[in-house]
Amino acid sequence: MALNNGLRSCASKLITAADSFLPKTLNRGIHSTGVKRMGGHGHDEPFYIHAKHMYNLDRMKNQKLKMSLGVFTAFSIGVGVPIWAVIFQQKKTASA
Repeated sequence: MALNNGLRSCASKLITAADSFLPKTLNRGIHSTGVKRMGGHGHDEPFYIHAKHMYNLDRMKNQKLKMSLGVFTAFSIGVGVPIWAVIFQQKKTASA
């Protein structure tokens, strides 16, 4: 019992000694940085005013190439992932 009380008092002394080394300006709580606002620069004014003007596909450079690559990629992922999943599942079932 005396040993337990002695350990407690030593632990409390160590904690209070450690507290003296910590800075007193700690702020405990949830905080975040402020929201960054778009100023008068950083975007192309006539083409970036509202969301309806954001994606002007007719102004895109190499539009045919980019759009066909995008459609092909999306189609390939949509077909390839399920096929790969079926093959993977069958391999798992066969090895068990």
